[in-house]
Amino acid sequence: MVKQTFPATASSTCSLCNATAFRKASRRLTQFYDEALASSGLRSTQLAVLAALEQWQAPAPSLAELAQSLVMDRSSLGHTLRPLERDGLILLQEGDEDRRQRHIVLTVPGKAKLRQAKQLWLAAQERFDAIFGKAEAAHLRTTLLAIANEERLGQLDE
Repeated sequence: MVKQTFPATASSTCSLCNATAFRKASRRLTQFYDEALASSGLRSTQLAVLAALEQWQAPAPSLAELAQSLVMDRSSLGHTLRPLERDGLILLQEGDEDRRQRHIVLTVPGKAKLRQAKQLWLAAQERFDAIFGKAEAAHLRTTLLAIANEERLGQLDE
């Protein structure tokens, strides 16, 4: 394996940047979980949507509600939903009061696919814990969720 070297200014700048470090870690984890889920036909982003829908209390969430809970923009969520809808794992239903609003519903085949994918996810989760330690992984999740839920990070100036 060839070790990649960078100019001192580039590596020190990148190592000090929270966003760069997070994006690198995010890409690595996405690759790790996507590979683990491959035989289910789902990607980790799709699994997150199905899992969120499974836990959602009635009524079914609108696109905006689901996007907000997943900390995604509506456009990205829409791209993630298309294959799930195409494959019959979710349904987009018109709102009762506003026909322009769409509510996302997990279908019976979607629930079955989620059960299958959860087994694969669990194996990946256990592997991650074995590599980094259960306590460290739990601490990491706590920190990352605190960042995800920090509303002040939604704007630069206060």
